[in-house]
Formats: sequence, C-alpha cells, structure tokens
Amino acid sequence: MRQLIIQVPRGCGKKVFDLATTHQGVNLSQTEAMSGEDAIDLVTVHLPNRAVEEFLEQIQDLPDVHTTLLPSGVIALRPPADEAPEQVKQVQVRSPIEVFLSGLQSVGSWTGFLSYAAVAGVVVWIGLYTNTSYLLVAAMLIAPFASPAMNTAIATARGDWHLLWRSILRYFAALMVTILVAGGLSLILRQAIATTLIVERSQISTVAVLLPLAAGAAGAINLVQSERSSLVSGAATGMLVAASLAPPAGIVGMATAIGRWDMVINGLFLLLLQLFGINVSAALLFRLYGLSVRESRYSRGKKGVFPIAVTVTAIALAGLLTWQFSSPPELERSSRAQRANAEIQDVIQQEKLADLVEANIRFTRPSIPGQNTLLCVVYVQRAEGVTLPSEEIRSRLTEAIQTRLRERGFNVTPLVDVSVLEPPNRNP
Repeated sequence: MRQLIIQVPRGCGKKVFDLATTHQGVNLSQTEAMSGEDAIDLVTVHLPNRAVEEFLEQIQDLPDVHTTLLPSGVIALRPPADEAPEQVKQVQVRSPIEVFLSGLQSVGSWTGFLSYAAVAGVVVWIGLYTNTSYLLVAAMLIAPFASPAMNTAIATARGDWHLLWRSILRYFAALMVTILVAGGLSLILRQAIATTLIVERSQISTVAVLLPLAAGAAGAINLVQSERSSLVSGAATGMLVAASLAPPAGIVGMATAIGRWDMVINGLFLLLLQLFGINVSAALLFRLYGLSVRESRYSRGKKGVFPIAVTVTAIALAGLLTWQFSSPPELERSSRAQRANAEIQDVIQQEKLADLVEANIRFTRPSIPGQNTLLCVVYVQRAEGVTLPSEEIRSRLTEAIQTRLRERGFNVTPLVDVSVLEPPNRNP
C-alpha cells in the first residue's frame, strides 16, 4: 500500500476522507492544522497501489490541494488482529502514475550521471585490455545506461515527447562518454592490437536480439512491482540492461583507436539493437500494466506518440535484424562458429577414422582483405582398428571438414589444423 498526506483548505478534509474510503483506503486520519496564516486540513490515507492514480485524479479539482506521496510501500494493519497475515500478503503492483513520476525523478544531475559513465569506461577498458572478465561485470554495475533506456520505454508508453527526447539524449551522451574514455585510454597507452576478450565480445550471435528483449521485460517488471513483492533487486535488472551496453561501448572506443572498423560496426550494431529491443519489450509491458495517457493534471503525453514510437522502434529493430541476416557471417560469427563446431564433429563421426578429443573453432583476429577466416584447430585420437598413418588420417579429415563447411554455405575460408594424438603404449 501507499501512504498519502493530503493538505487542503479547512472544511475540504471531509471530502478527501470520503473519497479515500471509496477507494478502499484504510487507517485514515484527519487533523486540523495551520499553514502559515491559513487554516488547513491534513488527511493521511493508506491506499492500495492500483487506486492511487484514480484517487489523485478525483481530488485534483479541490482548491489548493497539496499531495505528498511516500515512495516506499507501507504495511497498514487493522482489526481484527487474526487477519493481519492476510492483510500483509495483499501486495499489488505500483500505480502507473508512481512509475511515471519515478522515471521523471531519475532524470537528475548530469554531473553524477556522466561521471558514472566515465568510470564505467575506465573499468570496461581495463577489463578488455587485460582480458579480465569480472571487470566487465563491475563495469555493468557502474554503467548508468539502465535509467535512460527504461525512461525511454516509460516515455513511449506514456506518450511523453519531452521525457522521450531527454532519455534518448542521456542514453547517447552516456554511451559517447564511455566510448571516448575507452578510446582515449587506448590511444594514450598505444594499444596496437585487439585482445582476445575484445575479439570474443565483438562477435555477434544470431540470437543477440533476445538479450535486449529480455532485459527490457525484466526492467519493466521490476519497476512496476512493489518493492516487497519483487524477487529481484533493481541493481540486478539494471545490470542486465547494462550487460548488453557497457562492453560494446568499450569495444567501439578501443576498436576505433586501433583502426578495427569491423569491430566498430559490430559494436554500434549491438548498441542500437539494445536500445530498440529494450524499448519494444519494456514499452509494451508498461502499457500492459496501465501506463498510458491519462486525463489528469500529471498527464504530459499525447495519444498518438505511443503507436508512432513503437512502430518506428519495431521498424528500426526489423531493419537491424535484416541487416544482420543479409550479410553473413559478419554479424553472426559467434553462432556460425558454434554451427561449424557441430558440423566438424559430425564429419569426424561419419569418417570413422578417429575419435574427437577437442575442437576449437573461432574467427581469427587479423582481418585479411576479402576473406572471412575460420580457424579450426581439431584434436583427434585414432579410432580402434584404424591402421592408416597419422598423416593420412590428418589429410583426409582436413579435406572432409573443409568440403563440408564450403558445401553448407558458411561463407568462410576454413583453415583447418587436425592433430592426431596417440595414447601411451600404442603404436600407429
């Protein structure tokens, strides 16, 4: 439940009291007080979360009404005492107006916001430069990308152009700061090549769009849930949103500094994919939970903004996905490497010359002009009963793997290195 303290001129408190009663208000109280030289009534009410917005709409026409809404949930107990456990369990989602106002409140100081973005740029750079994965997690916790991303979705659902453009501005401003910090550190320390972690994180999967869709949904659910009914902390969902933004932003800056424009394109693709994906899923969920243009004094939105913004976002998202799947393998290397690994295992099983020990399949770090190089390092052990020389097994498996990858349309140049390992005390 939410606690509200309503201040109205003397004599109007009874109407506020009666309205709160009709909205299932409990533990109501009215006090006569003075505000300067004016006599006033102070009415304290406790309302179910979903009743808050309608109650505010009904009291807005009272003269000189002042409302204080406590942002934290309260437990309002009432007789009989044996019903207290049931009263405590009556937890509802937050009111739409509260979600909207909390979004407005988060658009605060630029100094602290950009400072966190700069610190996140430093941490993500260290993580990528030193191949330290846990520092990327730390950067996700620090990066302030979740707030503008979720506010963009709130503004879309509510139809608020003003909040929408401010949220988008803050989103790209934070990304630009992180990119510049990461790129500047690479230039200062004269980084010349991409590290292993940069190469790994710059490769995109065919299912990359699922991450922002899930992050947007998780963020929206967390914001509308009452704090006592939410099983996941806001920091965790914020980290989920930043997880898809902090590493690509660092990669864009570092790849720009070393002239790896293919990685720059991949990073920019991911950043745009995250924004559009988060906005689609979160905005739709916010509408489902009741965020829309309301005829109240808090309404700043327009009815036509939501369908326009969602349509534009959906078209942009579809355009990015069309780009991704129409230019293989540049924007789906991670998935293609996994598919190639499965194909290689199948080839070895069909040849029956050896048993697979391990296969390391990845796209190479150097960018050879006009060639998508897929490096396949395969370790096998001679199959039981096979007496062919190791070099013959190696040659036949290499040819079979390269033929399979070309036939299956991977659009790569497969460089295959097969090593035939021999167990101890066994002659070829």
